Amino acid sequence: MTKPLNRTKLAQRVAGKIEEASQRKGTITPPPYSSKIIKAGALLLDTKALLSAWNPELSVSENLQRVRRQNLLGKTSRSRAEDILAIFRQRYLVEDTVTLALASIVKRWSNGNTLDRILYFHSVRADSLLRDVVIELLVPLWSRGVMEIDVREIESALRKWVEEGKTSGHWGDPTVRRVTQGVLSTLRDFGVLQGAVNKRIAPAYLSVQAFAYIAFYLKQHQPSGTKLLDLVDWKLFFLPREGVERFFLEAHQHGLLEYHVAGSVIRLSFPVETLEEYANVLTQQSN
Repeated sequence: MTKPLNRTKLAQRVAGKIEEASQRKGTITPPPYSSKIIKAGALLLDTKALLSAWNPELSVSENLQRVRRQNLLGKTSRSRAEDILAIFRQRYLVEDTVTLALASIVKRWSNGNTLDRILYFHSVRADSLLRDVVIELLVPLWSRGVMEIDVREIESALRKWVEEGKTSGHWGDPTVRRVTQGVLSTLRDFGVLQGAVNKRIAPAYLSVQAFAYIAFYLKQHQPSGTKLLDLVDWKLFFLPREGVERFFLEAHQHGLLEYHVAGSVIRLSFPVETLEEYANVLTQQSN
C-alpha cells in the first residue's frame, strides 16, 4: 500500500510541478517584494564577521547556533541578531557552494571593493525588490545620463508595484517611504549610490576579480557563453554587452579564464570546477 505524502512533501511536490510548468512556458513567477529591507541594509560589517567565523566543517544550522551561543555579532538585542541572521541566510546560505566560496574569500579579502561587489551581487539576486529598483529604475536613468535620484520617483514606482500586487501584502504610504529609504541606503552602502541625503548614481567600478567570480557563478546557471553575455544580471553593474565583452577579454589576459570568440560562437572555460575552488584561484592570484 502506498504511504500518503505528508503536507510538507505534498506542498513541495505541487510547488515543483508549478515551477516546471512555468519554466516550460518560459516564465517564472518572481517572489513578492518584501519590506525586510527596512530592518536589513547592506550589513557589510556583520556579514564579514559571520563569514570570517564560518566553520566549513559544520552544517549551516550548527554554524548559526554557534553564532547565537557565542554572540559573534555582538548585539545586545537578541531580536536584532535574529533579524540579521534571517537576512544573512536569505542572501548567502541558500547555496552551499556560495557560502563556502564567500567564507574562503572573506578570510583573504576582508576589505576592499572586490568583496563588497560580490556581496552586493548575491544580496540583490536574493531580493527581487532591490534587483528591480536597480534594473528597472536606476539603469534607465543612468542610460539617459541622469545621475541624481529623485526620491519621489522611486516612491511613485513602489506605489505602482504595490497596486500591481507585487508586494507581500498592502503597503501604505509610511511603509513605502520607509522601504524607499531602506533600499536607497542599502544601495549607497553597497557603493551603487553615493550621498548621505541627496543620492546619486556612483561611478561604476568592478574589479576584474569580482567580474570573474560573478561570471563563474552565472555560467553554472547558464552554460551558453553567448547567452551568458546577454544576461540581465550584468545590468546590476550598469554593464552593456560591450562592457561585458571587455571584461571577459581582460579576465582572459589575467589568466582567470579562457575566452575565445569565433564568429557567433563563444567558448568560455575556467581552470577549476567548483565556485569554492575558483574563489581560491582568485585570492591566490591577488596575493
